Amino acid sequence: METIGLIGGMSFESSAVYYRLINEMVRARRGGLASAELILHSVNFEEIVALQKAGDWAGASRRLGEVAERLQAAGAGCILICTNTMHLIADKVAAKLSVPLIHIIDETAKSLRAAGHKRPLLLATRYTMEHGFYTDRMKSLGLDIMVPDAADRATVHDIIFNELCAGQVRDSSRDKLLDIIDRAVEHGADSIILGCTEICLILDPNRLPLPGFDTTAIHAKAAVDFALGTEDAEAEEAA
Repeated sequence: METIGLIGGMSFESSAVYYRLINEMVRARRGGLASAELILHSVNFEEIVALQKAGDWAGASRRLGEVAERLQAAGAGCILICTNTMHLIADKVAAKLSVPLIHIIDETAKSLRAAGHKRPLLLATRYTMEHGFYTDRMKSLGLDIMVPDAADRATVHDIIFNELCAGQVRDSSRDKLLDIIDRAVEHGADSIILGCTEICLILDPNRLPLPGFDTTAIHAKAAVDFALGTEDAEAEEAA
């Protein structure tokens, strides 16, 4: 079993989901009391948010790059940045490593293409929806991403940062997100990307008007596939 390295804490609410999902998947594949070989470095999210607000992506690259190098030095055989937003700097972090950085956008694109979807709605932070790194990479992988309008983008962003990252899950906010999804359905969306690792806390991807793709679960599965190898993954799918 390869050791999985997680850069977490952005926020710790979703990092806890990663930890649980990865270990549940390893136990399901290996049986008994099996669990993952895993190293988690959880950063201070307040520090990262300050860099985001300042637009200091170079500083964020240095910070997460240092963490990634420490995880590699500690024995991690792969690295995951446990947040969609910070994949804005994923290539710079990956350049510091000699082990693979498992990219959340690439893995999500694989899942969408395998299911035959081409026009997903992206629900995410404002950085992810507006900076272009997500939609451009998806476009290069054959997918045409939809994003909500400006007012709805602000709503989604505020729900993520002011509520979900603070451990608050409100029914009223779930209703707002479902309204945004309904409008996307009217404009031709064929699927939904839960493109922030906290959105799975408020929306069940299996209970949406369109097929939902939870990037947290997709990313976690990719890590387990890497750690256990393709034979275990194929055996699970066959079962």
